[in-house]
Amino acid sequence: MTEIVEIVLPKLGESIVGATVVQWLKKVGDEVGVDEALLEVSTDKVNSEIPSPVAGIVKEILVDVDDEIEVGAPLLKIEVGEVAPSAPSPVTARAQVEPCPFKSKGKEEVFTPAVLRLAQVEGISFDTLRSIDGTGEGGRITKKDVENHLANKSTPKVPISEPGEEEEHIRLSGMRKMIADNMVRSFYEAPHASLVSEADVTDIMHLIAHEKKRFKETHGVKLTITSFLIQAMTKALKQFPMLNASLQDETIIMKRSVNVGIAVNVEKGLMVPVVKNCHERNLVSLAHSVADLSGRARSGKLSPDEVSGGTVTLTNFGMTGALIGVPIIRHPEVAIIGAGTIQKRVVVREDDSFAVRQMMYLTLTFDHRVIDGIYGCQFLAAFKNHLESISLH
Repeated sequence: MTEIVEIVLPKLGESIVGATVVQWLKKVGDEVGVDEALLEVSTDKVNSEIPSPVAGIVKEILVDVDDEIEVGAPLLKIEVGEVAPSAPSPVTARAQVEPCPFKSKGKEEVFTPAVLRLAQVEGISFDTLRSIDGTGEGGRITKKDVENHLANKSTPKVPISEPGEEEEHIRLSGMRKMIADNMVRSFYEAPHASLVSEADVTDIMHLIAHEKKRFKETHGVKLTITSFLIQAMTKALKQFPMLNASLQDETIIMKRSVNVGIAVNVEKGLMVPVVKNCHERNLVSLAHSVADLSGRARSGKLSPDEVSGGTVTLTNFGMTGALIGVPIIRHPEVAIIGAGTIQKRVVVREDDSFAVRQMMYLTLTFDHRVIDGIYGCQFLAAFKNHLESISLH
């Protein structure tokens, strides 16, 4: 006896509440096996293939490429002769979808990428979003709720011009849209403040040049400035733990582990794999993790767990030659550190002598609801001191 099983979008990782369909790997009429990939979806964190929990034949596809869907939304229907013991039934499959843990006043306070994008396009503030009555699970606001809100307002829309001879219209990719939505949310929800300091990394650069060959032969990975930056950051964060935190409603959540997200430029945007438990690692371990995660980010081989759980982010825009940058905090973190390019400059030393040193600007951007300026200044001073006195150990 056959049975129709409805497959839904599963939970893909911490804080991920939706995704965009990138491509279907199966079509109606195709046979599928248990754990065989059905489709590829994209979040702001990583692309993932969704496996089939059952074996059978694809009977109906319920979403199209480029559709933005929420966790728990139906994807397709599969006809099965006999459900595998480990395969969830339609009811079980839905039950496995974890509800979003962030709630305020009885309404879920996490908005899906589709909702955020529509709000951005229509100029809807977060205060207005929160005032909309949600019809989704747990009171969550859906894209349809926002569309109904706009329809009731009867707000005239400005028509989008058609491409002309002197312009080209390029549709945002799924990853680009997710990045845009999260950046807009973070920028408008958290009051950003930034501080800039300057560090002398001459000794580190000499150490890298001197130990580069031996380090690669001994440990199998390159020795780079990124590992030194993470090590110095971690030491400073243990002194100033408020920067290694997140804000949920009116509660500051202090994180015991230092999990540093490292911004990696990839073909279609930016990915931020997370180096977990940096406070327990030495420089060799950090170098291995940085090389491994960066390489697999560029080749699209990261798992959702490897791009979630970050507590603070490091972005090294100095690799492009930029001296100073003011990065945007990654929600729900409260701080992001930027590192500029390393540049030789003539500096005045403590004994009033002149010397050519290799200098780097460091930027700290923080959530001013959680951190005061003096606390940020003290962190930057500690970061600078650790960076200037760091060793291979």
